[in-house]
This record gives sequence, structure tokens and C-alpha cells, in this order.
Amino acid sequence: MTDTTSEVERLAIDDTYKTWKKWGPYLAERQWGTVREDYSEDGNAWEFINHDKARSNAYRWGEEGIGGFCDSREILCLAPAFWNGKDPIIKERLFGLTNNQGNHGEDVKELYFHQVSSPTHSYAKYLYKYPQNEFPYSELAEKNNRSREESEFELIDTDSFKNNAYFDCFIEYAKADVDDILMKVTVVNRGKKTAKIHVLPHLWFRNFWKHNDQFTRPNMKSLTEDTVHSRSSRNGNYYFYHEEGEQLFCENETNNKRIYNSPNEVDYVKDGINDHVVDGKPTVNPEKNGSKMAIWHKLTLKPGEEKSIRVRLSKKAIEHPWANFDTEFTKRIQECEAFYDGIINKDIPEHRRELAKKAFSGLLWTKQFYYYDVHKWFFGGPGEDASKRPHTRNFSWQHLTNRHVISMPDKWEYPWYAAWDLAFHMASFVEIDPYFAKEQLLLVLQESYMHPNGQIPAYEWNFSDVNPPVHSWAVWNIYDKDKAKTGTGDTVFLERAFQKLLLNFTWWVNQKDKSGTDLFEGGFLGLDNIGVFDRNHMPEGITRMQQADATSWMAMFSLNMLRMALELSKTNKNYEYSVVKFFRHFLNIAWAMHHIGKKDISLWDDQDNFYYDVVEMSSGATDLLRVRSLVGIIPLFAVEIIHKDLFEELNKFKTRANEIIKTRPDLASLISNIDDTNEDGNYLFSIMRGFRLEHLLVRLLDEKEFLSDYGIRSLSKYHEEHPFVFQHHGHHQIQYEAGESRSDMFGGNSNWRGPIWMPLNYMIIQSLRKYYTFYGPTYTYEFPTGSGVKMNLKQIANELSKRLIKLFEPNEKGKFQYHSEDPNKLFTKDEHFKDQHFFYEFFDGDNGKGLGASHQTGWTALIANLVLELDED
Repeated sequence: MTDTTSEVERLAIDDTYKTWKKWGPYLAERQWGTVREDYSEDGNAWEFINHDKARSNAYRWGEEGIGGFCDSREILCLAPAFWNGKDPIIKERLFGLTNNQGNHGEDVKELYFHQVSSPTHSYAKYLYKYPQNEFPYSELAEKNNRSREESEFELIDTDSFKNNAYFDCFIEYAKADVDDILMKVTVVNRGKKTAKIHVLPHLWFRNFWKHNDQFTRPNMKSLTEDTVHSRSSRNGNYYFYHEEGEQLFCENETNNKRIYNSPNEVDYVKDGINDHVVDGKPTVNPEKNGSKMAIWHKLTLKPGEEKSIRVRLSKKAIEHPWANFDTEFTKRIQECEAFYDGIINKDIPEHRRELAKKAFSGLLWTKQFYYYDVHKWFFGGPGEDASKRPHTRNFSWQHLTNRHVISMPDKWEYPWYAAWDLAFHMASFVEIDPYFAKEQLLLVLQESYMHPNGQIPAYEWNFSDVNPPVHSWAVWNIYDKDKAKTGTGDTVFLERAFQKLLLNFTWWVNQKDKSGTDLFEGGFLGLDNIGVFDRNHMPEGITRMQQADATSWMAMFSLNMLRMALELSKTNKNYEYSVVKFFRHFLNIAWAMHHIGKKDISLWDDQDNFYYDVVEMSSGATDLLRVRSLVGIIPLFAVEIIHKDLFEELNKFKTRANEIIKTRPDLASLISNIDDTNEDGNYLFSIMRGFRLEHLLVRLLDEKEFLSDYGIRSLSKYHEEHPFVFQHHGHHQIQYEAGESRSDMFGGNSNWRGPIWMPLNYMIIQSLRKYYTFYGPTYTYEFPTGSGVKMNLKQIANELSKRLIKLFEPNEKGKFQYHSEDPNKLFTKDEHFKDQHFFYEFFDGDNGKGLGASHQTGWTALIANLVLELDED
């Protein structure tokens, strides 16, 4: 009988970080090159600790590994390392290029796949592909020293996988209990010749003792030839069991001699295991104790042969650790499969079910323990000296103390949380783990995250940067979906979030509407190079920019808050006043979008029937920036459908709303049907009236503009042959670029001048579904524009979903559309490659090629939502 309840029951347990979520894949995939580990004088985080130094440097704020597990405070870490006998170093961590080395910014140069994970990580599986010949570290660095006009040079472009001369290394975890972790590493020789590989499961402590006098160095010591005992004042006793292999011990302490040419504080330092295995040096402790250890296995595999290595980490001593190992593994695998069978409709085609499961699993694998205390970072902890850095990055965020498991965009390329990314992550997480989704949204609203002035921290490179205010959208989305599933709304969560979002809304009004006219700025707003110039640093003579996207995001924020207040007013009439407040905010923003400056300019241009940014000059003159980009599509998102019954008992609101409509009919006339309901009794709250919606869709659904075969482009293809030029204190130009950016703006590792981005495509589709709820099936539009084929908005939303899903389906060559061509056609022909999924950050606007971060299941996991929601129709 299939067990469909075990994982659901584990999820429902309160205080889950002390129970089934205590251990998980919370280890970063890159700790080096991060801001929090940067103690340089010039703020060059990428170079202070680079990949070469990483094996010798004991980190201050976290740890890293390949397919690793750790506890939720990252006290004890578990991960494998590999060595093919030819590399100059063992493979303890993933290799990649820094932002300065890559021709399109930082980029991981490895092949690995997050195979599957249950939400509590009771079972998890990871695949790492390791070349049998020497890893091409130098070649990857040298051949990426090329123009931005060229594509990145990837590992698969080298000869590393020629003749299938590589190992598939499967890393699996299963929990026999909360503190009983089973780990299995299975290595398969995919080559045509017998090959040797060294496998070294590592167990080590994060170095928490060096920076806090109240803690002493923990210790691991050999009890028997197959048992290691671990003890720490932080987490007590653990027993590490292994089969065969040689025990190697050292300390997780920096090799000062290698990095700084100064004496070491201990005899056996962090890179001791590496130096012993690779070079045969006497750098491991012969007394078999330390704060870091590994089990050294030497395997010889014939072509096609596989061998498994088993280890077990348990809080309790176990007399027969292998007696139930395989049965527990099998049980957890079955429970994981049963869980996904329960949430992914069996009527969905199998390849799409598998896609959704891989997307959700990648999302689960990109959780990470994130630790950063800005005050300690500047001034040191107890007994520590203050840092000597003269630069003041994040100096105004000294209240920020982060020490939690957090959802990351990509644990190698972006091993730090980002405010608006996280909001989109939770839109997917709610489908598999609503408890985690709600916890994460509340987390960044806590006083140890949110600034006292109400700003939500952006990301560690600059917490003061401004991301789109999508947190309110995520809160309502998660609340609404959770309520639909359970039948009961979690109003405690909603009210807690609402109260903190009031602070954030006030920050936006005070900081980003400086003139008090309900028109908002915000700079780049997460869309990096989408402007004709850097919107964070405008040309001389421009005093401000009225941003169509910033203002529209705030209109959406107002509607989200209005909707939450309506829900909360069902049980607390005091929230009726908040309904009125945000109703008026919404009307004011809608009015302001059409009355700018001395000439009363509108963000909507009647000539082009599109929304544009407006710049104001020091002379008082204004000018439209006629760039057809997602900036002009975002007003579509400011839409909410609310049934009249929700207003029936809100007498104060009805009175105030009627007064506003009577005394300021000019406000009400600017938004859609605010005083009329449809036949189902629904009101449409939207800054786009039917006329504007119709004309915006003409451009949005035009294949010569925004509509590609694989979704909606970020910049209209019109600008390919018609670049927009802005002459003001220099020449500024924006042109359609389907793929990688040719600009170094914002590091050059992303591009909003043509490619397809999953999160905003998802919001477009969600908005069209909302409009359909109001307009119904009788309102139809051409899809694509000029085709003569008419569809209603629900059908259009489905067609857009199918185009995005097509990215992840085999094309006529047999490979997933997003895969680039590789010399050996591995993703086309090799059975061990062709079914493996990457989840890229963005996609080429013409051919759908995957670009940017390759494991950004953070927001690209929204493809799973599209699969599920397409099924619901």
C-alpha cells in the first residue's frame, strides 16, 4: 500500500527545525567570494577569498560543499569529496569563475543536478558529473577571457566528457529519524575504460569557536576502525559509522602559512586532508582526532560498473548500524514518491509531472543556512578586534542579524537571499510546503532583517538597493492558496505580515515618492539594464524619473494591502479603516500616472498606446522615454477582482468610497469599472481600462514585438531594428538583445533587453487570469496579433503557459529547447544526460536557450506552478 501521509504529517509538526527539518541540504555551494566573508580593505569580495584559497581558509560565516547536508544551525556538516587521481586538488567544492573572470559575470563551471527531495528532506538525491581526466580549471578561465559578444565557454565545451570518460556520482540522503542521517554515495563509470576514483565522505564542524570565546573547539576522534565520535558544546554527541576506508583527521583552521605567509596556530590545518591525499604529505593527525575528518575510499571501476559507499551519522550509538540501512532508504524513497503523486495530478502527462517534481526538488535543494551579523562584521564579536575595512558597505544595516535557513536564488551563483526573488520562491513553495512559505515571508519582515525605517533588505552586496515591492503580492498569494487547500485562512500569519507591510509601504511613500505626488522612483528595481541608461545613476541634468514600473508596483502593493485588509475586517472591523486608506492610495496613484509636471504628461502615451517612464529635467521640462519594455507591461499587474459581498458589511468603507467617487469623479474615471460589478457580482480594481488593456495586448501578443515562441520578451523585438536613442549629456542607446548582455551594467551577468524571465511571465499570466474572471469568455483578442485567431483571456494565459513549458520539452533534435549545442551532443543523444534538467535564470528571447545562473530554481521553479495551473483548466 502506498503511503501518502507520512511526509504530510512530518510537515505539519510544529517547531520543525528541531524535528524533521533539523537536517537538510542547507550547505552553501559557494561560500568563497561572498560579501560576508570579505575582510579586504578595498571591498573586493571576489578576490579576498577565491576558489584557490577556499580549501585553505576557515570561513567566518558559513560552509560549502557538493551535495552537502548540515543541521539548521550549520554546526556539523556532511558532504562527499572526490578525486580522479589526476587533478591538482580534490573536488571538495564546485568550481566557477568570478565576476571579473567570466565574460558574462560569475558562472559555475560544473555539471550537477538536484534530482529530488521531499519537503522535510527525509529523502534527497543529487547528481554530480566528474570527469575522469584532469579537470580543465585553467582552460575554463583562459577561454572565458573573451568578448561579451561571444557566448560563455562551458565545461561541456571542453573534452572533459569525450568518449563518456566521466563518473556519475549520486549523493543520497535518507533520515531514519530526526537525528539519524543515512548517506549513500554511488559512483558509476560511464566511460569505456576501467578507471579509478577516490571518494571521501567528509564530516566537519563550522568554525564557530574562533570568533566566540564562550565556545571551545569541538572534537572528533576515532573510536574504532569504522566509528568516529563527535562531541561539541553546541550539539552534544554524534556517532559517525562507515564501512571500510581510512580515517583522516585535521582541524577546520586556516592554513595561515599558505595564504598569509604567517605561522599556523595548529599543526593540522583545513587543507591537510587534500595535501595528504593528493601529495602524500604528513598533514593529517596521526592521533586521529580533529574538527574535520574524512573517510578515504579508493575505488576501481570497470566500464559501466557502479559501487556504493554508505555512512551513517546518528545522535545515538547504534550497535548494528547497517541492519536497517537499506530498508529505511527504500521506505523514504517510496514516501517521497507518494508525496509528489499526491500533489501533482496524475492526469498531467508524465514528462510534465517529472518536470514539476524536478523544479520543486531544485527549489528544496537551494535552501541554505545563511549567517551574517553586520555589526559583528564591522566591529567584531566578543574578544575580537574590529575589521580594518575603510569602505562602508551596509554600514547603515548594523541591526541586521541573519542566522536562519533561507531559500536562495542559486546556491552557487547567488548564495545569498534576495528580497524579490524570495517572494517568487514562496509562490512555488506554497504548493509543497506552505509552512515554510509563510515562515520565510515573515522572516524578512522581522526586526533583525527589516530596517527600522521599514525597508526590506535587498541582498548582501547592498542591502539598501531597491527591489520591486512584491512581498505583499506573495503574502496574499500564499494566504489565498493555503486557504483554498485547507478550507481555513491562516489569519494569524496574514495579520502579522500585514502589520509589518504597513511599515514597508510607509517607507516607499516616504523614500520613493519624494515630491508627495504618488509617483514613484526606485532606480533599477531588479530589472538591471532594462533602461536606456542606468536608472540608479541618471545623466546630469535629470532631476528625477517617474517610473511606470515603480508606480505600477505601488498600485499593486495598494491593492494587495486593500485585499488583505478586507479579509482581516471579517473578524476585526478596525481593519475597515485600512480598506479605505488603501482604496484612496490606489485611486491617487492611478490619477497621478496621468498628471505629471507642468504639461500634465501621462505615463500612458496615446500615440503608441503604451506606458513609458518620464524624466524631469532641471529646467522643469519633461520627456517620455519611448522604450517598449516590461516597464510598460507591469501596469497590467495592478489588478484585483473582489466580490461585492466582501463590502456588504463595511458601512464606513461604503460611505467613504461613495464620497470619494462623488467628490472626485476624475479619480474613479481613471480605473476600470470601480462602481460596477459583472454578472457574477465581481468588482474590477485595475489601473487599466478596457481600451488600454486591449491596446496593450496588441503589442504584448505580437510576435514582432514581445511574444516569442517561448514566452514574453523583456524588451520589444521592435528595438532590434529601431534602437531607442536618448541624447542628453552623452549618447544613450538601448537595442534588443535576445541573449546575453553586451553591457557590463550591474555586473553584466543578466540581461533585461530581450530575454524571457520566468517570474514576470508568471505574473503576466496570473494577471490575465484575473481579468478573465471579470470579463469572462465573451471578451476575445487576437492571439498572436495579426493571426485572425481570437481567444479569450483564459485561453491566452494557457497558450502563454504552453510556450514557456515548451522550453523544457524535447525539440525536433531530441534535446530540451533551452540546452545549447555541445560538441558531443550529450544532451541530445546520451541517455545519462538527456533527461537531466537545468533551471536557468533567463532564456534567449528568440531561440529559448538557457542563460545566466543554471540552477536558479528559485524563481524558475515557477514552471511547476504553470504545469499545475494549466492542469486546473
